Amino acid sequence: MRPRELSRSIALFAARTPTLAPATHTNSYALGTREVLLVEPATPFEDEQRAWIAWGRALAADGRRVVAIVATHHHPDHIGGVLELTRALDVPLWAHAETASRVDVPVARVLEDGETLFLDGPVPETWSVLHTPGHAPGHVCLWNAAERAVVVGDMVASVGTILIDPVDGDMRAYMEQLDRLARLDARLALPAHGEPIDRPTELFRRYIAHRQMREAKIVAALASRRAAGSASPSAEELLPEAYGDVPATTWPIALLSLRAHMKKLEDDGRAGR
Repeated sequence: MRPRELSRSIALFAARTPTLAPATHTNSYALGTREVLLVEPATPFEDEQRAWIAWGRALAADGRRVVAIVATHHHPDHIGGVLELTRALDVPLWAHAETASRVDVPVARVLEDGETLFLDGPVPETWSVLHTPGHAPGHVCLWNAAERAVVVGDMVASVGTILIDPVDGDMRAYMEQLDRLARLDARLALPAHGEPIDRPTELFRRYIAHRQMREAKIVAALASRRAAGSASPSAEELLPEAYGDVPATTWPIALLSLRAHMKKLEDDGRAGR
């Protein structure tokens, strides 16, 4: 059922998007009890856009006012409807500068790390902007310290996985920002894919541990190849050993993650190109 009220000030709307399987939808969130932010103008599909627009307009009919639409980052399954949705609701787009440089719609307010977004209402709310690069250069999260709730975009998911593509991703930054999120001691995380996450600190720590485990397997695969006489093994050569515990059907995606890990190892001085 959509939209879903998660609390007095948070609602979820899951829209179908061309995202990475097994996920099929991207979550948008309405934040606020009178002034409202809508997070993730995600869907490119006309039928889903019509439903999304009806949701936004229903908020106004309920006495609320949509202040802006926020994009957590620039990936297509997060901004697929940005032009149509901002136009239909006649509201501005807010995003980080790194996202603004990658989208075709003007960004009216450039969000910066540490900035506070004030939303008026029966109980005024504040959401702090956290710049959390790694998955994407301009990725942002929104943190409500009073509610201990955090909108996490693609930092974690409760369905599927999070890809760090070496083209515009950074594994070191991603792991550092996961640790930053873990230190919030949040009560609730609101991901772009899957159900809201209770006890998110455990999940943030689990994601870090998983990436550390994968990095250790890559280092072991490098050592094994070098011991066998391969001074400079390719990512493709390392893949079967480093990702031998996952189905081979996922290896094309795993190869991208492996390359992101290799870039981190190179930056750490633990591997050469």
